[in-house]
Amino acid sequence: MRVVSIVGARPQFIKAAVLSRELRKRHEEVLVHTGQHYDDLLSDVFFRELSLPAPDVNLGVGSASHAVQTARMLERLEPVLVEQRPDVVIVYGDTNSTLAGALAAAKLQIPVAHVEAGLRSYDRSMPEELNRVVTDHVSTYLFCPTTTAVECLRREGIEGGVYQVGDLMYDSLRASLSHVNDEALKARGLTPGGYYLATVHRASNTDDPNALRSLLDAFGRLDAAVVFPAHPRTRAALKAAGIVPAANVRLEEPVGYLEMLALERGARAVLTDSGGVQREAYLLAVPCVTLRTESEWPETLGGGWNVLAGRDPERIVEAAQRPRPQTPPEPAFGDGTAASRIVEILERDPPNR
Repeated sequence: MRVVSIVGARPQFIKAAVLSRELRKRHEEVLVHTGQHYDDLLSDVFFRELSLPAPDVNLGVGSASHAVQTARMLERLEPVLVEQRPDVVIVYGDTNSTLAGALAAAKLQIPVAHVEAGLRSYDRSMPEELNRVVTDHVSTYLFCPTTTAVECLRREGIEGGVYQVGDLMYDSLRASLSHVNDEALKARGLTPGGYYLATVHRASNTDDPNALRSLLDAFGRLDAAVVFPAHPRTRAALKAAGIVPAANVRLEEPVGYLEMLALERGARAVLTDSGGVQREAYLLAVPCVTLRTESEWPETLGGGWNVLAGRDPERIVEAAQRPRPQTPPEPAFGDGTAASRIVEILERDPPNR
């Protein structure tokens, strides 16, 4: 097969790295980077650390509003797909790159394979939710990470082409843990269990000054240091709102994948609005506080390992400082072989153009 894989944001680089290795054993892959995340700390470092092949095509779209960014991607993807004539286009997750890749391929009658299909938060105010829903409804292959995702698709009338394969993020974590050490903690003067880790990047939290102020208020009330690697958009939002983090909050530049795993593994608790970080915390058996009122990963809520705290400072502090759950997290994301299963399915049920 000739496969075009479309990526554009850091969670997609992580997932594409493990699937790309499997694909390239027997098939031809053309890797297209939309340029949605484009600076070194959000893009290049992931390609280096994960040994992800350099993109064959970089669309260089960059930052813009959702409409403009998606439109630019569509415009630039179409000639690439016409030239490459792939048997299937693979898209990942729920970003604008996902939506643009799926629409561009579907309009050209090229089968779409959606990795991480079936996730639902049921919050249509989230751009990511709209991207997921539309992508699922134009896809030929729907590769679901969990039984919950399969059930979500069934309720929407999607049953054909649905496969439960497990989570590529788990594949990546299993493959990477042997390369993770405590140097990131030592360099910061931290000890395991002696700090919190926070990430904030979703528009609902960064674009609302009151919401962002509430989150930083909560971080400042915690009883230990808070390591806060901040997305450039988050930094800009903090500055625009005149928010100065408390003394215990260590605002940092974004970190690479292996360093992030090290910081997650050593944290007393993780506070995040990221779906990927929720899963990584769960898989690493680190308590998590989700800075939203819903999650597309309900499996992580089992056993009290993840708590939905929204933006209320008191709820966030209470959840972050709660006792550690005594029961280990239940297996929920497959067995770490999602990549090989996806390739086997594409080979067994080849795309029919």
